[in-house]
Amino acid sequence: MNTKLILIEGLPGSGKSTIAHMVFDIFADRGVEAQLFQEGNVDHPADYEGVSFYRQEEFHQLLLELEESRDMLANTSLSYGNDYLIPYRKIQHELGTDFPVELLHALFKKDIYELPFYENVRLITERWKSFVKDALQDDTIHIFECCFIQNPLTIGTVKYNVRQSEVMDYVFQLEELIKPLNPLLIYIDKQDIRSVFEKAVHERPQEWANGFMEYYTGQGFGQMQGYSGFDGTVQVLQERKKIELEIYDLLKINKQKIDNSQYDLATCKEKIKEILGKEIST
Repeated sequence: MNTKLILIEGLPGSGKSTIAHMVFDIFADRGVEAQLFQEGNVDHPADYEGVSFYRQEEFHQLLLELEESRDMLANTSLSYGNDYLIPYRKIQHELGTDFPVELLHALFKKDIYELPFYENVRLITERWKSFVKDALQDDTIHIFECCFIQNPLTIGTVKYNVRQSEVMDYVFQLEELIKPLNPLLIYIDKQDIRSVFEKAVHERPQEWANGFMEYYTGQGFGQMQGYSGFDGTVQVLQERKKIELEIYDLLKINKQKIDNSQYDLATCKEKIKEILGKEIST
């Protein structure tokens, strides 16, 4: 096997999820062991989804403030050196309506993707480093949707509007970490960003659309530019795509770009098969 990691990237609505499943199915049909991890997976091996980070003193203060949840927090928190990780989304999924709303709000404020940019970079790069070490021990191919380029740009540009060079360096740090896995990046491109986002809004719940637009225009780059609503979100997405393509051009790992502007899944599947054929020992 030539690669142990397939990375699927692109803007919302570009077809990342569909193509990630397509890649997994192609491997399955050929008898290749693979695991698919999509956006939102609370068990992601290289990312944190719904996980809070607390320094030791902060964690102890949390236990004092939320005494009724003390036992649950003590039993579900994970030691991280001298500090703590709390996988609150996973716990919430397990407990359902028994998960206290007050606790959820408190833990969300310390979500790893709500932390300051440089703290996020530190924790995420350490997570990727640990993943690479484990992934080198077996022949499983891991398929990741959108956590390699999208997440650094989302927190760096969209949320905090840090310098573009810092966001790019974040991705390049991850690139260096994953090189031992001989990764393959598949970037799903769409020419008309407005229609791509319209498709995403149409296909997903209104709550998602409202939250997405608020996230993209109510902070960071969008807020600085004075953007708002649907049109403002499209403008932020245009900036994001510009940076993503600059990063793509500079990456040294194996990479392929697929134009999915026509949503032609049959043609796309043939292209994916052609790309993956080079990654599978026959």
